[in-house]
Amino acid sequence: MNASREIVRYTAPTRINHWLVAIGFVLAALSGLALFHPALFWLSHLFGGGPWTRILHPFIGLFMFIVFVLLALKVGRDNRMQAADWTWLRHARDVVANREQDLPEVGRYNAGQKLLYFLIVLCLLVLLLSGLVIWRAYFSLYFSIGLVRLASVLHAIAATVLVCAIIVHIYAAIWVKGSLRAMTRGTVTPGWAWKHHRAWFREVARGAAKPRT
Repeated sequence: MNASREIVRYTAPTRINHWLVAIGFVLAALSGLALFHPALFWLSHLFGGGPWTRILHPFIGLFMFIVFVLLALKVGRDNRMQAADWTWLRHARDVVANREQDLPEVGRYNAGQKLLYFLIVLCLLVLLLSGLVIWRAYFSLYFSIGLVRLASVLHAIAATVLVCAIIVHIYAAIWVKGSLRAMTRGTVTPGWAWKHHRAWFREVARGAAKPRT
């Protein structure tokens, strides 16, 4: 492999899918916060006022869930936990200290990214199910008030965890220099791949890893 040749990490359809999820998340988070507490109600002006925020929020959430499912199906195979991933997790201090030479070789995604993937999947499932229960215009009348209240609490908890998870995701993308270009330009340098995802780099070098995502 030519050392100066960039490696395709994400295809254009995957990058578009990712940014659609990102847009959906931002809109869902802002509209959700507007409905969460009176001190944040001013955010409803971004969506045309309180009534429109209440109307649009569930549909935005559904949009985010659908486009995320499409993305999750594309990257799900590469997010399966392997034996080396548990070893990687046991070296968490080396990860924080940026001593990657002491870590096992990593495939397309490291164990931290995989756990974050599963956490996001779990949060979105909880948000979908609880959101349907409290969706007053269509479904809440079919459930008891006690269940609606429980769903509201679970919805708020899952949303909070999801926001924190996305903050970690964004921070990691900025912290690991060269990662953002993978989702903007679709490519990474061989040096980046060798340093952060060596097992995946070896697959690419021998032609075993196709840019399916």
